[in-house]
Amino acid sequence: MRLEPTNIQQIGNEFAIQWNDGTESYFDLQFLRRACPCAACGGEPDVLGNIMRPNVSYSENSFELASFEIVGGYAVQPRWRDGHGTGIYSFQYLRRLAEAHISNPSA
Repeated sequence: MRLEPTNIQQIGNEFAIQWNDGTESYFDLQFLRRACPCAACGGEPDVLGNIMRPNVSYSENSFELASFEIVGGYAVQPRWRDGHGTGIYSFQYLRRLAEAHISNPSA
């Protein structure tokens, strides 16, 4: 079975996903934003494969979700109130984040 969300919504300060396998994932918005996979937030590899990590600064509205959309049937693209919107979170990435967060809730 292909992993897909059946319902996605913001509930207070959480981003909630109900998956087609019956599980649910809840992400604190600050955690979700700090896990942004875009090159401007997470970095990108140089020609030798070394990850160049940028210095990212946040404002209060960096953790406020303005909107989101489904991208190509495989990902979610949040738009944050500070104008950031280049992060594309694949469904697999979100599921891995949720599983890592369950096994290590302080992460």
